[in-house]
Amino acid sequence: MGQYPTNFLKIAAVLLFVVCGAHAQTAAKADAIVIHAHVYTVNAKQPWAEALAIRQHRVVAVGTAAEVEHWRGPRTQIIDAQDHLVLPGFYDSHIHFMEGALSLEKVNVDDTKNVTEIQKKVKAFADAHPEDPWVLGRGWSYPEFPGGMPDKKYLDEVIPDRPVYIEGFDGHTGWANSKALELSGITKTTPNPVNGEIVRDPKTGEATGALKEDAANIVVRHLPAPSRAERTAALKKAIAWANSVGLTRVVGCGNDTASTSDYLFMDILRQMQKSGDLTLRFSNSYYVDPKGLGPADWKTISTLRKQYPATDDWLTFDAAKFFLDGVIESHTAAMLTPYSDDPKEIGSLRWDVERYRANVQALDKAGIQVYTHAIGDKAVRTALDAYESAAKANSTYDARPRIEHIETISAQDIPRFGKLGVIASFQPLHAYPDEDTLDVWLKNAGEERGTRAWAWQSIARSGGRLAFGSDWPVVTLNPWYGVQNAVTRQTRDGKPEDGFVPKERISLQQAIEGYTLGAAIGARREKTEGTIEPGKLADLIIVSEDLFKVEPRDIYKTQVLATMVGGRIVYRSPEWKSSSSDSSRKGNRN
Repeated sequence: MGQYPTNFLKIAAVLLFVVCGAHAQTAAKADAIVIHAHVYTVNAKQPWAEALAIRQHRVVAVGTAAEVEHWRGPRTQIIDAQDHLVLPGFYDSHIHFMEGALSLEKVNVDDTKNVTEIQKKVKAFADAHPEDPWVLGRGWSYPEFPGGMPDKKYLDEVIPDRPVYIEGFDGHTGWANSKALELSGITKTTPNPVNGEIVRDPKTGEATGALKEDAANIVVRHLPAPSRAERTAALKKAIAWANSVGLTRVVGCGNDTASTSDYLFMDILRQMQKSGDLTLRFSNSYYVDPKGLGPADWKTISTLRKQYPATDDWLTFDAAKFFLDGVIESHTAAMLTPYSDDPKEIGSLRWDVERYRANVQALDKAGIQVYTHAIGDKAVRTALDAYESAAKANSTYDARPRIEHIETISAQDIPRFGKLGVIASFQPLHAYPDEDTLDVWLKNAGEERGTRAWAWQSIARSGGRLAFGSDWPVVTLNPWYGVQNAVTRQTRDGKPEDGFVPKERISLQQAIEGYTLGAAIGARREKTEGTIEPGKLADLIIVSEDLFKVEPRDIYKTQVLATMVGGRIVYRSPEWKSSSSDSSRKGNRN
C-alpha cells in the first residue's frame, strides 16, 4: 500500500480542523432567540431581561440583548417580540380536561340569567342536533331557579320526547328531564345512593330532576359513550384552545366517571406525542373511590406510573385525587358549624375519616402525590390532619400534598399550609363576586365564614404556597379572567366597589407566580418549569398587554400573541404581525 504525501496529510488535517471547528461553533449556537422583549422571568434572582436564547427545547441564556447576541448563529431563528411582555408558559393546576373537551360539543348555558334563557338555548341546540339520542349540556347556576334548584318541568316544557341532562356549572348537581329519569330507572321509590341525593317534591315524593353529587351518576351511567374518534377530535380542539390562551401544562384532577377519567385518554395523548402533534403537557391523577384503594387500584396506579413517569416532560401520572366533600351552594360541603341559612345542616364528608387517613398514608409512603377536594372548613381541617399524620408516620419530607379549592377555612388552620408544606390549590375565578357567590354562596356560608372566603393572601402571608388553575369546565380555562379576579376580587364592571373580602387580594406578581412557578412547585416540576431561566424547558408566552401597566380591571382582555412549548411555537395569533426569521435579518425590526 502506497504512502500519502506529507503535504496531502497536512492539508487534510487542516480541512478536518476547520470543518470540525465550524461544526462545533454552529452546534454551540441557539436554535432560537427572542429579542426586543420585556421578559418577566418569575426568577427572583433575575426577574427581568431583554432577550433569551433557546437550544434543544430549553432556555440556555437570559439577559441583555448583547449577552444573548453571542448565541446567534447562521441557522438561529430570530423571534422579534416587538417590545411585548414575555412570561413563562402558564399552568392550569386543576382541570378536568377530557370532560371539558367533550363539553365543547354540548349546549353551554353558563351565560344565561334565568330559566327562559336556558330553555331557549337548550331547545335551539336540540333542534340543531336532531340525530343526537340525548340532549346534553352544562353550565346552569343555582340563582337562575326559584328556590335555587332546577326542576324537570322546565326541560319537559321544551323537550318532552327526548332525554335531556344538563350538568350544573360546578359539576356537583345534575338536572334531568322526565324522559332522562325514566330511561335511568329513577322512580319515586329509588333510594338515594351513598354520597348523593335524589331531590324530591316534598308533597308527592317524586324526583324533581335535580340530582346532587353521586345521585347524578345514576343518569350519567346511561349517557352514550363517546367513541375514540370523538375523544381524539375533542382533545385536539381543546388543546388548541388551551395553547391559544397561554397554557403549556395542565394538571388533571381525577374524574370518577368512565367517559372522563384521566387515565382513559392518556394513550390518545401518547399517540399524539409520537406523531409530533402534542402541544400541551399533561400531569394527571387517579381518582380514589371512597371505598378505598384495593389491589386492582394499586395495580392500575403502578402501571400508569411506569408508563407515564415523573421524568417524562410531556405526560406524567404520579398523583391520586380524593373528593372529601361537596359544594356550599347545595349544602354538601362539610362544615365545622351549621350553614347560616339552615341551622340543621352541616354537610357531610364523603369518606370515613379513618379510611381516608389510611389511604392518604399509604399513597404518601409510596411517593405518590395526594390531592384532596375540600371546600368546607371541616373538610379542609380533615385533609390537613391526614397530611400531618401521614408525614409523621412515614417520616416524609417535601411530599407537597395538595388541598383543592379551600373555599372556607377556620382561622387556626390558615398557618398550617406553610407549616406542613401543603400546597393551596385555588381557582381564582371561583371567587368571582357574581350573583351565585354573593346571593347563594355567601348566604349559605354566612358572614363570619365569609370573611375567610378563598383566603389567598392570608395563606400566602403565613408561608403557604399558592398554585392556580381553573377547574374547567366549571369555569373557562382562559387564565386571564382568573388573574384579574385574583388581583381585584371584583366583577369586570367593578363590583363590589371595595372588592369581595378585599384583604385577600393578591398582587399581580403573586397572581402570575400562582400560574407559573407556584403551579410548577405544586406539581413537583419546578426544576424544569415555572420560570424563564437557563436549563429549564422553553415554555413561554408573548402577550398583548403589559400587565404591569394596564388597569387591573382590564387584565381579562389580555390576548396571547404566541405560545411556545419546548422552544416550538405552537400558537401564533392572527393579530400578531411580528414574524420570525433566520439570523440574516440581524435582529432588525420586521
